[in-house]
Amino acid sequence: MSGRIVCFGDLANDVVVAPRVEIRPDTDTSSHIRHTPGGSAANTAAWLGVLGAPVDLVACAGMLDVESHAEWLRNQGVVPHLHLATGLETSTIVIVVEGDRRTMLTDRGANRALSSDHLTDDLLDAAGFLHITGYNLLDGPRAPGIARSIARAHERGILVSMNPGSAGYIADYGAAAFVAETADVDLLVANADEAALLAGQGDAHRATRTLADRHGMAVVTQGPRSVLVAERGGAPREVSVPAARLVDPTGAGDAMTAGFLNSWRVERDLVRAAEAGILVAAQAIQMYGGRPPF
Repeated sequence: MSGRIVCFGDLANDVVVAPRVEIRPDTDTSSHIRHTPGGSAANTAAWLGVLGAPVDLVACAGMLDVESHAEWLRNQGVVPHLHLATGLETSTIVIVVEGDRRTMLTDRGANRALSSDHLTDDLLDAAGFLHITGYNLLDGPRAPGIARSIARAHERGILVSMNPGSAGYIADYGAAAFVAETADVDLLVANADEAALLAGQGDAHRATRTLADRHGMAVVTQGPRSVLVAERGGAPREVSVPAARLVDPTGAGDAMTAGFLNSWRVERDLVRAAEAGILVAAQAIQMYGGRPPF
């Protein structure tokens, strides 16, 4: 399998807030605050770009910053296909970081305007991989558009990967409905909480096997402990995670996905791809925000 990697999904403006002390209601709390570009699909595309992979991003942005987002992406090796969302501002997420925990306050904004029609035949004809995010089920393309996009990719022999998004949004959407709408995805990259919801069981090894049997391949991250990988019909394999200084966990899963896909496109080895993803994620957690440095 060859060709470009097309990332299709969300783009955002992130405001990362790391309180220096315990948050005090109704008064000031000294904090470290950074404004960074974000969005799960855009983060994955940016990491792929700096890794040297041929990558396109299809997303929507508001009028005030569509050009600046395009320039940021080009500077990191991504070919941007950003569509102007008339009347909407670019999605904004306020991320409050407390150690290895994050609280995300999200305005989906321009992501609501994303359409499966933005994923053109020309893009798919040149692609070997299509990466989508589960947030697309909530707004923008929604389930019918995602189903069409997956079917069009499969008609061309393209592998479809997905990061499901967040456990909170999966619960809001309904885990059973989410599973039904994404069953045709070929590779699922999820964290342990997301995997538990989607597999219907809390044991990470069993959840990984369930997801692999459903999709073909599954990668389940367990924070600083390990990553589980499995293929359909096979037992999960555990890949260790080296110690790394944690600054901000934002975008670690997006970086993991990028490292995995970049390795998998060259050599079809599940464990080596997971190891590559772990190394990229280790870089991501040592800086604020979900994107690689310029």
